Amino acid sequence: TVSDKHSQTSKDAIRPSCKVFFAKDPIKIVRAQGQYMYDENGEKYLDCINNVAHVGHSHPDVIKAAVKQMELLNTNSRFLHDNLVQYAKRLTATLPEKLSICYFVNSGSEANDLALRLARQYRGHQDVITLDHAYHGHVSSLIDISPYKFNQLGKEGKKEFVHVAPSPDIYRGEYREDHPDAASAYADDVKKIIEEAEKNGRKIAAFIAESMQSCGGQIIPPAGYFQKVAEYVHKAGGVFIADEVQVGFGRVGKHFWGFQLQGKDFVPDIVTMGKPIGNGHPMSCVVTTREIAEAFGASGLEYFNTFGGNPVSCAIGLAVLNAIEKEDLQGNAIRVGNYLTELLNKQKEKHPLIGDVRGIGLFVGVDLVKDQLRRTPATAEAHYIVHLDRILLSADGPHRNILKFKPPMCFTMEDAKLVVDQIDELLTGMQLAQCQTTPKMWKHKGTFTFSTHLYRVLLGHN
Repeated sequence: TVSDKHSQTSKDAIRPSCKVFFAKDPIKIVRAQGQYMYDENGEKYLDCINNVAHVGHSHPDVIKAAVKQMELLNTNSRFLHDNLVQYAKRLTATLPEKLSICYFVNSGSEANDLALRLARQYRGHQDVITLDHAYHGHVSSLIDISPYKFNQLGKEGKKEFVHVAPSPDIYRGEYREDHPDAASAYADDVKKIIEEAEKNGRKIAAFIAESMQSCGGQIIPPAGYFQKVAEYVHKAGGVFIADEVQVGFGRVGKHFWGFQLQGKDFVPDIVTMGKPIGNGHPMSCVVTTREIAEAFGASGLEYFNTFGGNPVSCAIGLAVLNAIEKEDLQGNAIRVGNYLTELLNKQKEKHPLIGDVRGIGLFVGVDLVKDQLRRTPATAEAHYIVHLDRILLSADGPHRNILKFKPPMCFTMEDAKLVVDQIDELLTGMQLAQCQTTPKMWKHKGTFTFSTHLYRVLLGHN
């Protein structure tokens, strides 16, 4: 088939370290619109995972803005252009007042790499505190501070200047939902790391964390955690970097930025953003304080980025901000996100495999467990469930057992019900399979055929 030929050609031409979704039966997507993607045969897939297409795939206003500006000019960023100034003003207006200086770059990885440079230049320190299971990007400097990646390299993966703090996970971590003050307990772990580093003659340049951990398992830090961490980090002479690459631009609904969930009294020193900023167009940004920016400039080393903040990118960025506001996508994130978590919590009452449902807005995770008391990760089950019928879903987290929802912001209540209904069907089938002793084919309402034998093989029962 065409897909088979394409797959074989890809294997020949693309390095094996480059992975695709659903590798055993990859999907070739040829177009997309809104929250839907279409394969080469015209089959429609509901997209639950593309936080890149933030305001919806192929958004007409974004496309129109890109084409209009491309027809006029796209050039090196060293020329003056109104789009750059207008976009910087619009973007900083969404942030606390002290976050006023923008550096436009081209990807989330580039943004986080620059944030590290800013932090290290500011005080002359080098060490970085990161969270366990964190992922901040694919360039060398960020692999170094991403346990999600460097743990795969064994003991040699962790560099001496990197310090790993426990993820503030109140479901699986040391301090859980029944702890009287989990935020302070997790923050004290960071304090201890700082004290130990200083005893060894090391100095902290930055603490970096996603405002809500994505690859780490859809973790929402307890309120107050960031404030306490920032206090300890500032005292040590470091800065707080909030990574909003995956969760920013209104995804949490209540606020424009994920870090704002911590309260009005918390303001990071540096904020990085990417993915949704350009709705799929390669652009990103670092926003910081004037004091940090001036220290960076005082180094005497010029900073320049050829494409960062070019006229087309800024036109697209403005169109994305306009769409979020015009279509009330923050409001939609609240309404649909609340409905989605409500439906999932009903499934939790029904299915023992669901241990925890956590989420804010259209950032939702479902923690699958084999045993609710022990919270044993149900990794194989999660791998099975993500293969829904024409629905794109993924599993992640340290044990790959967390179902991740980060759909385009135009996701609807009907979409939420569709995906939860399919999860319900699969979970019901899996429970049936566990109760049966002989292989049997079982049909699901005409939607797809479920093999209990296949499921038992998957889980290692046969």
